[in-house]
Amino acid sequence: MSVERVKEYLAAYGAAERVREFDVSSATVELAAKALGCEEARIAKTLSFMLGERVILVVAAGDVKVDNRKYKDFFGGKAKMLAREDTERLTGHAAGGVCPFAVSDGVEVWLDESLKRFSTVYPACGSASSAIELTPAELENFSRAKGWTDVCKPYDAAE
Repeated sequence: MSVERVKEYLAAYGAAERVREFDVSSATVELAAKALGCEEARIAKTLSFMLGERVILVVAAGDVKVDNRKYKDFFGGKAKMLAREDTERLTGHAAGGVCPFAVSDGVEVWLDESLKRFSTVYPACGSASSAIELTPAELENFSRAKGWTDVCKPYDAAE
């Protein structure tokens, strides 16, 4: 199970015991916010893209959407979401539980600037019913992100 692999991965950072598992689904931003009792914006959603041979994960605030122009300018190609049936094979996590931890070799993890406005955020932990509360600095460290990017529409313009 992917959540167990994530817990093993997070143990290296002393954070495995911080993983929360729910009796309800947290597979979408709305469901995760309900399960955690927080605002949707604080859910750190992980978006999966394919760009040529590259698999790119962008972790962004729950209330923003990818800006196609910004994505293309930053990554050098059009934003193309991974097909649901390819997600687990390519990222190491099934759709609904994709997270930036314990990903498959070669997967690039990028963090969107939209997360920096919060003291803590909640990324998934490898299943459709799990999450962990992290500061943006912890998220950057634990995810081994390649860096921060700005590929989303401003949160006040995301609707």
